[in-house]
Amino acid sequence: NEDTLNVLTIYEQAIESGARLVIGPLTRNGVAALAASNLVTVPTLALNTLEARSSQPARLYLFGLAIEFEARQIAQLAFSDGRRNAFVISDETPFSKRMRQAFLEEFARLGGVTVAEFAYGADQASLIKLRNATNLGVADLVFLALDSTRAGTVRPYLGNSLAVYATSQVYAGKGQLAARELNQVRFVDMPWLLQADHPAVMIYPRAQFGDAADFERLYALGIDAFRIGLELLRRNREPTLDGVTGRIRLTRDQQFARELTAAQYVDG
Repeated sequence: NEDTLNVLTIYEQAIESGARLVIGPLTRNGVAALAASNLVTVPTLALNTLEARSSQPARLYLFGLAIEFEARQIAQLAFSDGRRNAFVISDETPFSKRMRQAFLEEFARLGGVTVAEFAYGADQASLIKLRNATNLGVADLVFLALDSTRAGTVRPYLGNSLAVYATSQVYAGKGQLAARELNQVRFVDMPWLLQADHPAVMIYPRAQFGDAADFERLYALGIDAFRIGLELLRRNREPTLDGVTGRIRLTRDQQFARELTAAQYVDG
């Protein structure tokens, strides 16, 4: 469970039972507790990330669905599209704040400028303020650090003169009526949800989650975690995978990075 003492106890039991590979834990707190311990003696694939400058044992590898990586990829995508001046819209949720911060840092690192930031508001005054700002001609892109519902609320007020970008949080699954409000929004998500004809996606059975995209993403994470685990057991020093969660490669900080698929809403 999410209790860090439980995580360490279970990990110790796994090692004592002869485990040669451990996959998990899943939460940030669990990964942090494991990284700070002296328990990691076998290849361990943690399914989340660590805070910057945290100590990381030699055999601890990181792989997960951290939203920060998506926000950075969106900044890179927008910059490669020739966009240089951004509006950013975010709310007060921790998830939104993480998206916002990662985008701001990466876009600035590339040489882009964030012209203005706006706090999300569904009231008429806030939405009209957004519409007026988009008509000033000072920005060429809007980044929505929002989920699909909130993004759908503000998108109609952004007009068609600015390119609009977001993370996978705007994709809540097929058949969502809110998608009609997200016309022309560019985002990134995993092949598991976007590319039914992807070679890896085609060979794995699908669980029945209906339109629950977040469960689909966790299921796909499990598939690629299993495949990475096999590579770690084989002691492959430079494992790369064309995975169901993206193109995966091992970086210098023992982080398995995912390159996601770019997509765009057209007429819902």
